[in-house]
Amino acid sequence: MTKIEKIVLSYSGGLDTSIILKWLQETYGCEVVTFTADLGQGEELEPARANAEMVGVKDIRIVDLREEFVSDFVFPMLRANALYEGQYLLGSSIARPLIAKHLVGIAREVGADAVAHGATGKGNDQIRFELAVNALDPSIKVIAPWRQWNIRSRTQLLDYAEKHRIPVPSDKRGEAPFSIDANLLHTSTEGKILENPAEVAPDHVYQRTVDPVDAPDTPEIITIGFERGDPVSVNGKSMTPAALLTELNGLGSRHGIGRLDLVENRFIGMKSRGIYETPGGTILLSAHRGIESITLDRAAAHLKDEIMPRYAEMIYNGFWFAPEREMLQALIDHSQAFVSGEVTLRLYKGSASVISRASPCSLYSADLVTFEESTIAFDHHDAEGFIRLNGLRLRSWAARNGR
Repeated sequence: MTKIEKIVLSYSGGLDTSIILKWLQETYGCEVVTFTADLGQGEELEPARANAEMVGVKDIRIVDLREEFVSDFVFPMLRANALYEGQYLLGSSIARPLIAKHLVGIAREVGADAVAHGATGKGNDQIRFELAVNALDPSIKVIAPWRQWNIRSRTQLLDYAEKHRIPVPSDKRGEAPFSIDANLLHTSTEGKILENPAEVAPDHVYQRTVDPVDAPDTPEIITIGFERGDPVSVNGKSMTPAALLTELNGLGSRHGIGRLDLVENRFIGMKSRGIYETPGGTILLSAHRGIESITLDRAAAHLKDEIMPRYAEMIYNGFWFAPEREMLQALIDHSQAFVSGEVTLRLYKGSASVISRASPCSLYSADLVTFEESTIAFDHHDAEGFIRLNGLRLRSWAARNGR
């Protein structure tokens, strides 16, 4: 085994990373620094500090990254209207490069020669963490305990925890919890009964949103302000990025918005089923498309829609710091120069519907499109030549085929 002098561990304070922390200490016999990222997961983070102290960690880092997470990672992604496989708002995927960035930064600061993560060998997160480290500092070694130790199941993990007196959390039913990832953008839930895609997810799986059936019977109307593609206000009140997403999460949660039961294709090659809740992000996606509908040129909008699946796939697969993602980001950001204005939405029983939009940069002309008499000169006869030219190839094709 390669000699390691110091390790920085991405540490949530939960069962998996607490066991990994103990295993790293035993296996490498070196100092382990813990790094816990506050991404707005909605949990008290001090237990992470207490758990790390319990096993003798001296250097414990808990860093508030909420504003950086939303402004530098979530918002750039939303400018692209990114959805993986047409549905997933990439809540876990977009958090990993930020965590990796700070892992590398702390490793440099403390002189560590390795970083470690708790992602399993079957999942996407191992790829996201390690590709990010490769891009940011190839000299730093990456330790992935799930690919090295002889623990092969959740049951063996619990046995290890009992042997080393590591507290095992439980859900409200007193059972071992689902595999849950949470941050300010979303909550994802995997494992247990959800591993059978034929089973209906039980109600207690949902962490963040009410059942749309039980949501208020009265719609709620909200207005979101945008500047250069980014949301900046809710109902006329300016907010920081993290505060704005928090506000929309509360609104979306109350109205049952942003639930998704998805079977997705992992980058590593297998299908997996998860329950995702992205209340504020779902509202923002609808609103952003609403403001783009009146401010983007048709060809520019269609080009964005064409590249969006590729861009979303890059994020899902862990290539946030890759040159091709940065190239596409430059294109996307350039498209947002005039995406400013306000969008009004109706929140009601699981839906966030755009009902009006206005912008000082609007390309929409009521006078041009009206069915009534217009002051803008428009010769209807121009359409005849337009149609004739576009129909030329179709007439040639039909003649050849004997139509």
